Amino acid sequence: MGAVVADDGPSGVKAPDGGWGWAVLFGCFIITGFSYAFPKAVSVFFKELIREFGIGYSDTAWISSILLAMLYGTGPLCSVCVNRFGCRPVMLVGGLFASMGMVIASFCTSIVQIYLTAGVITGLGLALNFQPSLIMLNRYFDKRRPLANGLSAAGSPVFLCALSPLGQILQHEYGWRGGFLILGGMLLNCCVCGALMRPLEPPKKSEAAKEPAEKKVKKKLLDFSVFKDGGFVIYALAASIMVLGLFVPPVFVVSYAKDLGYQDTKAAFLLTILGFIDIFARPICGMVAGLKWVRPRCVYLFSFAMIFNGFTDLMGSMSVDYGGLVVFCIFFGISYGMVGALQFEVLMAIVGTQKFSSAIGLVLLAEAMAVLIGPPSAGKYGKLLDATGRYMFVFIIAGIEVTTSALVLALGNFFCIKKKSEEPHTKEEAAEREELNKSENKTPEDAKVDSIEVEQFLKDEPEKNGEVVTNPETCV
Repeated sequence: MGAVVADDGPSGVKAPDGGWGWAVLFGCFIITGFSYAFPKAVSVFFKELIREFGIGYSDTAWISSILLAMLYGTGPLCSVCVNRFGCRPVMLVGGLFASMGMVIASFCTSIVQIYLTAGVITGLGLALNFQPSLIMLNRYFDKRRPLANGLSAAGSPVFLCALSPLGQILQHEYGWRGGFLILGGMLLNCCVCGALMRPLEPPKKSEAAKEPAEKKVKKKLLDFSVFKDGGFVIYALAASIMVLGLFVPPVFVVSYAKDLGYQDTKAAFLLTILGFIDIFARPICGMVAGLKWVRPRCVYLFSFAMIFNGFTDLMGSMSVDYGGLVVFCIFFGISYGMVGALQFEVLMAIVGTQKFSSAIGLVLLAEAMAVLIGPPSAGKYGKLLDATGRYMFVFIIAGIEVTTSALVLALGNFFCIKKKSEEPHTKEEAAEREELNKSENKTPEDAKVDSIEVEQFLKDEPEKNGEVVTNPETCV
């Protein structure tokens, strides 16, 4: 059994692009849905919490803020855990944390206790599931990876459309304590998703080949060398600017409609329209990003999606009636879905499989720091709205921020990044490429001997020829 080693992800195994990968994609869909939709779904219980503890709305809003802070701010911690223990064990522990936090919260007697349980513990559990699920998706898909990312990202709007009405039903039938308890039980499904994340392993090697593998230098738990990659630095900077304005319009569009004099139900329907469009926009964008001509230029498609989103915000600022807001929600849903489908696909393309586990953690931390160092989005825009009394300025500033991030990404890549030749991202991949080149230059006699050895290997080990293999150290 031995000691736990760094989870490199077997570089010698080709991504299946299907097979068990579809089960991994299903698990990633569910984890993405819980991670992004849960902080918003919990807001359904805020009115009862206000009445129960005699506090203000801003006090209860801290629950969602803490959940999001844990999801983004613990990025490096999740990367270290994945590189140390592997994806599956981390996700199983994360699922238990996410469920335990909500179950304990149902017995809390103060809002501070809820901050620690439903906020910190559940947020940490969701973070320990979110990053590993994306890492496993990256390992299982290569040619179909853009489509896989689009389909998994669709979990966010699907779960948001499902969890919000479910939360209202649970609150009405069982109160906030019963609702928290049931939601905690639902979060145990994260453990099921974690169990789906089978590790990929290379074909069984001979004893002679095992010896150098055992002497391989251990991978760093958090690889800061990604900052030497100009493409990663530009991406992290652009993503940090983008988060300042990307999530603002969905927060204010309902209030915007109410201030125009429309009923609450009619105003809330705007979010339903936005979510419905978003569900279809993400997988469709994933399919487009996977096209032969588009995929090498995926970073520019991502920039276009952000410019489209920012321009939609600017146009939405001119809406003066319900029809204008409906049109805004349709186009915002399309652009928002494109951004959601492409953000991690572009990061995977920039840093490669081997460094992705560290890169995603550092990017999420950079986004969290951008929100914390700058004025908090909700407070900043709330003060602007109080001072001017007009939603137009809120939408304009949000649009400018997102558009700026798009320009940073597109111009940075165009002028600062030299065109890379298709070289491997790591020394291990370079060694494999060199080995392949040698094999291609072999004499016919050598090729004949190799073919006999391969044929014998296939007969001896048919079930382990580069396919998914269960790992006794991490199996349930």
